[in-house]
Order: sequence, then structure tokens, then C-alpha cells
Amino acid sequence: MEMERTDRRKQRLADLTDSLFLVHYCHPSCKPFQNIMRLPKDEAFSLAEKLARENPGATAFGRFADFANYYPRRLAVDRLLYENFLRLGGKPKEKHPLSFVLQDCGYLEGWFGNGPSYRVRLSKICPDSVSFTLGDSCAQYERTGTIRQLTLEQLLARMEGFSSVEAFLQEAAKPYSYMEAQLWDDTAIQSGEIVNANT
Repeated sequence: MEMERTDRRKQRLADLTDSLFLVHYCHPSCKPFQNIMRLPKDEAFSLAEKLARENPGATAFGRFADFANYYPRRLAVDRLLYENFLRLGGKPKEKHPLSFVLQDCGYLEGWFGNGPSYRVRLSKICPDSVSFTLGDSCAQYERTGTIRQLTLEQLLARMEGFSSVEAFLQEAAKPYSYMEAQLWDDTAIQSGEIVNANT
């Protein structure tokens, strides 16, 4: 009987991950699946200056206009996320993750100038290569000095207390606007699992 319950729960969780998507937003001036923090420092500063200069009204590049202030904060946050994820049992292949959100977010779509977006089923992502934060990880760290980071298993456990995924996301969105996902392995991108959501 216990084994039957465990099997049913596993199937429920498998169905849930198959119904969820990670979404990556990209400004029209950028290439998708990039992280400026992966560049050598001088290249990162040069690119940030270029993007801020060429896109003066773009919300997405406001942080790049003050990159000398943003860079060390982002560096510290990525380091904390990486160390937390290792403690949680994750197996990151990159020091700086690629940023996604769970499901869609109209707020971020506008923030990125209504550029292209890309999506991948959560079931196609290795569980030990993705983590989640309630809201923007950098903003969370600046507000509280800590980051509440979840593994996929912890996220799904939270969702089980709600009547539906939509109900969970609606509740989570009240204080945070969206749920950020950090992808620590580029395999899903290289394998072609991610599709352009605008086509």
C-alpha cells in the first residue's frame, strides 16, 4: 500500500514537471542564453557600456548604465546562489547560471522590450541542474541579505499544498511578481530542447 502511494506521488510529480515550462526572455538587442558575468571582467564592462549606450530607454539595461555598482553585487549573488545550490545537493556545471522564470511573466516580457522568449519543459531539465527563488535573486539579496533558494523537489513539495499550479503561482506572485529559475547546465540549450515561444 505504501509503495502504491509512493508510485502515485511520483507519477503526479512527473505529470506536474511535464506541464510546467521554464521561460527565458531576451531583449531584441541581445542574443539569447547569455550571462554577462561569464565574460572576462573587462569584456563584461565593455559590453555593458555598449548595450546601455545603444538602448538608452530600455529597462533591461538600466543596471548596465551603472555597471560599476551592479557588477560586484551580481558577482556576490551568483557566488551565494552557487554555494547554496551545492549545499542543497545541486550539481552546477557553470559558476554563473542562465536566468529563466517559471511559466510566463508579462511583467518581464515588457521589461525585456517584448523581445523573443524561449521555453523548455521542466521535465526536460535535469533536477540537479536547476534551482528557484521566489522573485528576483539579486533584489531579494539586496532587501534581506539572504536568498531563499529551492530545489526542484522543494518547489514541487510547495506546489502540492495548492489546488493547482495556477493557484500556487498566483499566491507566489503577490509579493514577488514571478519565480526566477537558475539553470546551471547548458545541456538543454545545446541539445535543442528549448524552443522559440514566438514562432
